[in-house]
Amino acid sequence: MEIKKIKGNTFCITAGMTYIPFYKINEKEIIMLDSGWAKGQRQGIDELLEKNNFKVVAIICSHAHVDHIGNNTFLKNKFSCIIAMPAYEALVCSSVINLKLYYSNQTLSDVALHFGHMVCQTDMMIYDNQNSIYVCGVEFKILHTPGHSPAHICITTPDDVAYIGDTLISHEVMNGSKMPYAYILTEDLLSKSKLYDLKCSKYIVAHKGIYNEITGLITDNINFYKNKAKAIYILIVGSMTMQDILKTVIENFNINISNRYKYTLIERMLRSYVEYLNETGLIVLNMDNGFLKYSKVNV
Repeated sequence: MEIKKIKGNTFCITAGMTYIPFYKINEKEIIMLDSGWAKGQRQGIDELLEKNNFKVVAIICSHAHVDHIGNNTFLKNKFSCIIAMPAYEALVCSSVINLKLYYSNQTLSDVALHFGHMVCQTDMMIYDNQNSIYVCGVEFKILHTPGHSPAHICITTPDDVAYIGDTLISHEVMNGSKMPYAYILTEDLLSKSKLYDLKCSKYIVAHKGIYNEITGLITDNINFYKNKAKAIYILIVGSMTMQDILKTVIENFNINISNRYKYTLIERMLRSYVEYLNETGLIVLNMDNGFLKYSKVNV
């Protein structure tokens, strides 16, 4: 891991396929934008903070996914830092039971085992009507971009550097992604389009890139997600249950399922695409001999 300067007092930690931005208030105190994975990143992040004699005084979270808030509680316990997060995302990670609402296809004990470290205390809620937030006396602009998660936000630092989070993915990630994640694809595509109007001097994409301009990347992202949905649409033949579609997609996309947790993740990812096809009128959902089945709309 290393620290990369972006502009002014805005920097980022490079951690594998993840960029974790932070803003320097002074030579010692920093505000992190997300906190990264616990598994595989915590030790490196901690060592980097120690090496640079940094004190984390606050964390502003883009959304409550395991690779973005995995070190919140660890850093809060170590530095007594403030945690700011979109209100709904904060509620999701306020308890294991609330996390179960998000990881609905896993047992409560599995959620506690694999995601219990995500539970954290949020000090500042960011609401849907807020366009900015003051943290430790520093103003950050907020753009609400739901879709990848229920209340995902983009955060712009005082240096006019926008942290896009997971609203976009880099071309590098696109090249290696068989089915990129969105919680509600319809909303995610609308949020991607919102970024056309975001005018900043620099942009940081969590996975993973630093850009001076993102217009082309926005278009490529929208087309990439829509093309994945189209590829899934093509695989729907006759009337199929969600499990039928899942089996067909796994086989045709050549997705390696090594354990039941990977299976539930792919199932959750696929559901967003199937719901998008349903919402856009390309497929319909009907009862068929006691089972819910999807089929293409006759045109």
